[in-house]
Amino acid sequence: MLLFLLQFDWEKLRPENLFGGQVLERTPAGLSIVYLIGIAVLILFLLLGFLKNFRRRRFAFEENLPEEVSRKLTTTLANRSLRIWQFVFVFLALFVYGFHVYWTYFADESNEQFQALSYKDLRNRRTNAARLRGWMLDRSGNLGSALAYYKLDSDGDINRTFALEKEMAHLLGTERGTPGLERALYRQEADATPEAWEVLTRIKRPADEQRDVKITIDRDLQAFLAEQLKDKKGAIVVLNPQTGDVLAMYSNPSFNLREAQTLEDFLKLEGDKRNKPFLNRATREYYVPGSTFKTFTMTSAFRAGKQNTTFNSTPEGFIPFRGSRSITDANGGCEPPFGCTTLNIMQAYEASSNQYFAQMAVDLGKERIRETAGAFSILAVEAPEDALSAGFFPGIWNASNSRISNALAPQQSTIVTGKDISAYDVGLEGMGQGYAGQMTPFQMALIAAAPANLEGKLMKPKIEADLPPQMFSQVVSPQQAAQMREIMALVTEGSGGTATRVFANVRAAGIRSGGKTGTAEKQAPVYDERTGKLKTVKKKRRNDKGETIEYDAPVMYERTDSWYISIAPLEKPQLAIAVVVEGGGYGAAVSAPIAARVIMKARDLGLLGEQYKPKAQVPPPTPRTRNRR
Repeated sequence: MLLFLLQFDWEKLRPENLFGGQVLERTPAGLSIVYLIGIAVLILFLLLGFLKNFRRRRFAFEENLPEEVSRKLTTTLANRSLRIWQFVFVFLALFVYGFHVYWTYFADESNEQFQALSYKDLRNRRTNAARLRGWMLDRSGNLGSALAYYKLDSDGDINRTFALEKEMAHLLGTERGTPGLERALYRQEADATPEAWEVLTRIKRPADEQRDVKITIDRDLQAFLAEQLKDKKGAIVVLNPQTGDVLAMYSNPSFNLREAQTLEDFLKLEGDKRNKPFLNRATREYYVPGSTFKTFTMTSAFRAGKQNTTFNSTPEGFIPFRGSRSITDANGGCEPPFGCTTLNIMQAYEASSNQYFAQMAVDLGKERIRETAGAFSILAVEAPEDALSAGFFPGIWNASNSRISNALAPQQSTIVTGKDISAYDVGLEGMGQGYAGQMTPFQMALIAAAPANLEGKLMKPKIEADLPPQMFSQVVSPQQAAQMREIMALVTEGSGGTATRVFANVRAAGIRSGGKTGTAEKQAPVYDERTGKLKTVKKKRRNDKGETIEYDAPVMYERTDSWYISIAPLEKPQLAIAVVVEGGGYGAAVSAPIAARVIMKARDLGLLGEQYKPKAQVPPPTPRTRNRR
């Protein structure tokens, strides 16, 4: 026996060598279960003792005592005190237990503050660090075009690296605050932490072999958008209207992901109220859309069957009702080249006639405008104050789970269609002013995308490349969409088109496109150039008690924003583009040239189709010379 014990290989009994190494992992789980069973037994004995205390047999001398005397006995008083403390103990135990249950199982899904501060939890950070995220690939799927990946530094440490640290900052997001793709995409693939019983009884699941994610963003196009907005404030959105793929989306000012690593740097960026580098202007900033919104009004006219309606354009402008202010064109009279005459919808769109689209909106009525708004995911509200409480709208996204759609959710655009607004207000909305002044660039790209879709559908935008396309709504019929595309082409091809000159190089490349320029005035706050702080002025007002109080009001100025929405190529659009430049002035002067350059870049990248991609220039062969002997 002693000889056997000496010859036995005791190393086989080490935990890491038993059952393929499973014991080492399962031992803590088993001990946890033993501990829980012990706690359960203890609680059971406490409950039995608690119940037994109520059914305690009385002593002989207590049997015939009056109730008043019995209550004053030492044993009765002690038992009563113990019962009270037992109740307190049970209540506190349930409260603490419920507290932990909430923060363990429910807070991660429902508590926004918990989500925003979860990065401070060392357990979360260790778990994230222990599980390497996959590579994030652009739409090509090539490793050389990866947007997020790992690499070794000089010390041999593995670091998460981003190819476009500034250009993709808003989409990728940081580990603090509102999550972006970096947290949302990979969070979905991480299983919930298993319970101890699962660890003990379930065979260990092998690690995922593939955790790489391909998204719809084109890396080169994304970088190109950032170049276009250099030294400008604004946003550009590029979608594929047939599938909903987000090809590129950029907001400026942006920030570098490395600048937001530490809490101090993060708070410094967050405190920059003048530039707002964390604000994604593409999806979460409201703008007055100006004449680009006439595309919405035109769509509403087609949906109502009023696309053949004509209206008069007059020198005095359109007067919605007696005593109303008039609505004139941008020059104070009638837009060239047609002047003051009867206009149809094609002429009005080409010339960007305020008078025509104001009259069209009044003729359509609030109900028709409300229906069209719903088809475009715009929230129609009753009163102006209701528009101020609009939230995010994750439902517009085609995503594999709610975390991704919530991370990318745009601020929902609004329009007021209540019974108390006047015909004058409705007329202003029809031309993209007034109560239609809460539109995001993302929303305007969707408005361009519906007629660009061959079937007249608004496709849900998506960022995950492998998801099948999904429709949000049937906006117009295929025939109506084709008509609308030809009308939009008048802006870039017509003799009076507001972007005809700008798109000369696009036409020269054999690409037909459509679009709409826009110029919109918006009240914006003034910031001190030296300190970056908001300028204020002292003003007075009366409070609820009728007392005069003094307060600091921001100094405002009228900013003229430059807009352009575009679709290309016209026969089967692969691009729906929205461009806004804050303080850029006329749409044809700043935003339209940017859109034209984006189309040409997309052509070079093959995003318009191989038939448009320029062929590589083959150098002429070098003439061969004979050696003379």
